[in-house]
Amino acid sequence: MTPRIGFPFCCLMRGLPCPPLFLLGVTCHAVVRCSLPPGLQGSARLLHLSTNVSSHELGYCEAEAKLASSLDFWTLSSENLIAVLPVDPVQENYVRKVKNCIFSIAFPTPFKSRVRLAAVSKEVLEDILDLDLSVSETDDFIQLVSGEKIVSGSIPLAHRYGGYQFGIWAGQLGDGRAHLIGIYTNRQGEKWELQLKGSGKTPYSRNGDGRAVLRSSVREFLCSEAMHSLGIPTSRAASLVVSDDEVWRGQLYNGNIVKERGAVVLRVAKSWFRIGSLEILAHYGELDLLRTLLDFIIREHFPSVKVTEPNRYVDFFSIVVSKTARLMALWMSVGFAHGVCNTDNFSLLSITIDYGPFGFMEAYNPDFVPNTSDDERRYKIGNQANIGMFNLNKLLQALNPLLDPRQKQLAAQILEGYPVLYYTRFRALFKAKLGLLGERKGDDDLIAFLLHLMAKTEADFTMTFRQLSEMTQSQLEELDIPQQFWALKMISKHKLFPAWVSQYLLRLNSNTNDSDSERRKRMTTVNPRYVLKNWMAESAVRKAERNDFSETC
Repeated sequence: MTPRIGFPFCCLMRGLPCPPLFLLGVTCHAVVRCSLPPGLQGSARLLHLSTNVSSHELGYCEAEAKLASSLDFWTLSSENLIAVLPVDPVQENYVRKVKNCIFSIAFPTPFKSRVRLAAVSKEVLEDILDLDLSVSETDDFIQLVSGEKIVSGSIPLAHRYGGYQFGIWAGQLGDGRAHLIGIYTNRQGEKWELQLKGSGKTPYSRNGDGRAVLRSSVREFLCSEAMHSLGIPTSRAASLVVSDDEVWRGQLYNGNIVKERGAVVLRVAKSWFRIGSLEILAHYGELDLLRTLLDFIIREHFPSVKVTEPNRYVDFFSIVVSKTARLMALWMSVGFAHGVCNTDNFSLLSITIDYGPFGFMEAYNPDFVPNTSDDERRYKIGNQANIGMFNLNKLLQALNPLLDPRQKQLAAQILEGYPVLYYTRFRALFKAKLGLLGERKGDDDLIAFLLHLMAKTEADFTMTFRQLSEMTQSQLEELDIPQQFWALKMISKHKLFPAWVSQYLLRLNSNTNDSDSERRKRMTTVNPRYVLKNWMAESAVRKAERNDFSETC
């Protein structure tokens, strides 16, 4: 049974109820010819580039190389994955149970109607993919990111995984509407996996149509880039294309479906492996394959772990536990609720992936749930840290068949340390949000007291901390809150607000080698003025539905 994380802070004043705290450039690419298994049929066509010339031969690998102005010598490859990890021998693309493999070959299904580029991330194109922004205006680019064509030398893949959904084992899940179209190695030597979402059916589509709609795609594109800007580890979004193909969806989970337009997001991440990637192998007793996949993941993404070390799986687990605790605390620090924290949506690299019914909390409320289908409020924002521990426990269960008794004991102790790791990170983040330096007795109480006032007054989470960042100490001393600081004005109506301010100022005065201007400067760097609130995302969606992408770019 997974232990729960309890509220760690003492109440500041007798009789003060404890609020639930948030548990709360281009490198040398040898261009590879595409060699697919005989008889492999797919819908997407090959995008034939100059496949007989290497970038190195063209002198393209100078240190001062410019961004690519076309896709002519820009290459993707699946070789790094399929050379080590087995691929489903069944080549036909139909829904089925798949065993004894990591991937199935599956080609994207192009849209039938015209496709237009709705948005592109200049930062992703230039800093990750080594492409000049002008490339996004070419037909080759549109065909690539819509799934109409694939780059010669790459084999599109759909990943097989399972997972616990809302606490219940769901069996085989997998990439039901996503295609990994290849890995790109950029001029910094970083490997990035490119994945299309909404690009058609795969063997893992179950009862789905393999499509994504414009509404959800706009939200994913915006939130991926917004989270990156907030400093939260996340997958990235390179582009968004929209078609006129009709896709039917139930927006409110009430049984009523409406006609929407199909769209595709090009997502990039260092890896798309998730807890469910390992769970399905352990569940079906495919232990040799589990070991192969784990060793691959460790070798590629966990350089501090030696793949020859007998305790490598314990060391791997320790890192995932630590980084997951950090990610949960970071989510809480910006008021982000993922909405669907199933094990198949939890990255082994501890980055935020699979943006669905997410939401940024507006009024502070530990019971905030952005997912209207989460009737039991399992994934409410105040329970996310507990869910993180639940998911890590499921990861440990998947690892256990490969561990000896001593290693199992070590791994269990590591998991037991998750609450301390989480609270340590949570405390540090919220102390920074309040501009506190050093360690002082009562810091936890000060944080809890403020959150209590915010909950009672339903104050805006983001703006409360931002406005505290902009208030001078003298304004606080006089309780002189300018009218434009509306979030603090709301809290100031609570009778205990002066008591909190008094203790906050006393704590600020204990900061050593600090000044009020430095404190405010420090706080503004960690307290954003803007997050992607639901009304902002919905405004962008409504405009996009009218082909106005001004709020999506």
